[in-house]
Amino acid sequence: MSEGITLSFVSLVKIGKTNVKKALNDSLELIGYRILKDIKNVVIKPNMCYYWDYTTGQTTDPKFVGALVDLVRDKVSPKVNISIVESDASAMRCKQAFKILGYEKMAKHHNAILVNLTKDKSDRVEVTAGGHSFSFMIPRTIKNADLRIGVPKIKYLAHTKVSCSLKNTFGCNPYPKKFKYHPKLDEAIVALNKIMKFDLYILDGTIVSGIHPRKLDLVMSSQDPVALDAAAAKIAGVNPRSVRHIKMAHEEGIGNIAFIAKGISIDYFARKYPRMNYKYKIMSLGYKLTVKLGLDKRLSLSD
Repeated sequence: MSEGITLSFVSLVKIGKTNVKKALNDSLELIGYRILKDIKNVVIKPNMCYYWDYTTGQTTDPKFVGALVDLVRDKVSPKVNISIVESDASAMRCKQAFKILGYEKMAKHHNAILVNLTKDKSDRVEVTAGGHSFSFMIPRTIKNADLRIGVPKIKYLAHTKVSCSLKNTFGCNPYPKKFKYHPKLDEAIVALNKIMKFDLYILDGTIVSGIHPRKLDLVMSSQDPVALDAAAAKIAGVNPRSVRHIKMAHEEGIGNIAFIAKGISIDYFARKYPRMNYKYKIMSLGYKLTVKLGLDKRLSLSD
């Protein structure tokens, strides 16, 4: 290990017979994270993927987010303002997604606010990543929050190999036609993580998609999105250094690929994860060819 490198903590907790809120609290305690009492505005960014519900493993379970809302209120105050955010995408509109995916009902039950970042007031920021310059809008709901929490999923994605917290932050881009960024997607992911930094990342691994959905009962937490994504990639059987946006985010100082795991071993969850097979690899090559030919724009492929 090189001198001066500080490794990040990543916690791995199995929900098992305990409730989700306790598992969430245990995962935060393992990394030594304390939610401050004086925060006023909290943003929670789940992963909403098209209109697939949580049983597919593609979308963050609204019950998981509801348990997190309760935990934050337990730690801070019942009156703390909590916004659950998402943006429109090429093939998804928040108005329908919030309702279809169960977030409208959950937010009402937990007295949280649903925010469509595409309709939020925002400010333009210029940023460079991987040698490419971008101009993005930062939604003010995110910019003005005292505590930002990303709640991603582990997923295989044809164009990025794996998707987790770094890719989830990409979803905060309020511009809806996100296929625009697919030719330079890794760079765009890193750029958005530079200008929209979250304070905490908590993975919903209750159900994972893999090559098919499977109940995994995993909660992972970290303050470092690169470390969390590196751990997620290992669970999914992917070398994190082979994932361009993870490697680039590490090289550009967003976080560290190397990490210290706390709690249950990664191998325990890796053995249970529904790994990709050769058919998926062929699909991945097909998608990359589609992007190269520019057909993803014509077909309006989902983000």
